Amino acid sequence: MFKDYLKDKQRYTDKVLERYLDRLDYPKVIAEGMRYSVLNGGKRLRPILLFMVLELFNKELKIGEGIASGIEFIHSYSLVHDDLPALDNDEFRRGQLTTHKKFGEAEAILIGDALLTHAFSLMTENSDIPAEKVVKIVNLTSLYAGIAGMIGGQTIDIESEGKSVSFETLNYIHLNKTGKLLKLPIEIGAIIADATVDESDALKEYAENIGIAFQIKDDILDIEGDFKKLGKTIGSDLKLDKTTYPSLFGLEKSKELLKERIIAAKEALGIFEAEKVKRFMELAEYLELRES
Repeated sequence: MFKDYLKDKQRYTDKVLERYLDRLDYPKVIAEGMRYSVLNGGKRLRPILLFMVLELFNKELKIGEGIASGIEFIHSYSLVHDDLPALDNDEFRRGQLTTHKKFGEAEAILIGDALLTHAFSLMTENSDIPAEKVVKIVNLTSLYAGIAGMIGGQTIDIESEGKSVSFETLNYIHLNKTGKLLKLPIEIGAIIADATVDESDALKEYAENIGIAFQIKDDILDIEGDFKKLGKTIGSDLKLDKTTYPSLFGLEKSKELLKERIIAAKEALGIFEAEKVKRFMELAEYLELRES
């Protein structure tokens, strides 16, 4: 079952993350805050995507551990900052107090900063990956995490609060704020594994579709979700007057668009043998049906 596969990979990722976090001990509040922000029950989807690509090309998972952890550090930093009073002002994340509620606002800013900067240390310490590939990986990461990706999408998202925005703007937000960091591990896996251009393009198309699907599902869960399952406040998009797929298209149409993205993601991998990409197909289906 795919859920068993996912749980196995989550446990593996958690052990890897804990190993890297165990190295950090001073300043104590930052080290504790980093552990709290990372080891709090996340889905580990981004590291798992990297590991899935490595498995697809019969590469050892160990070679991607530092990079996968760095990506998860960046994702965790984005959540710490996203929850701050100046942004979404959330009190709960994954069923626990948000980092600024637990450690203080100034400390949370620094904890997020530490996660972001330390991520690049983790991503560059594996001598088994050729230096030219490491340069490509770091360059891609900085692009996708920055103004050409997550930060760009987050900025337009904030600027769009309380406004009626077009589908083009909403698509830009989703492609960048959420999509780029989901696309990143798949592209990095392709770099490490020396995927062909056709293989890499197919994986990128898959990644782009599941990135949009993930955000559409998030928009739906913000309306239909359960706090106990979701682990965060329901209705925050409505409270902040954000344009979402349901606000633009309605709930039922949003579910149709979600399904279309899932189908497109699966079709993108048609160049691979079906058995080899079975887990990718199952992941796409999981994203459509997830409750958290």
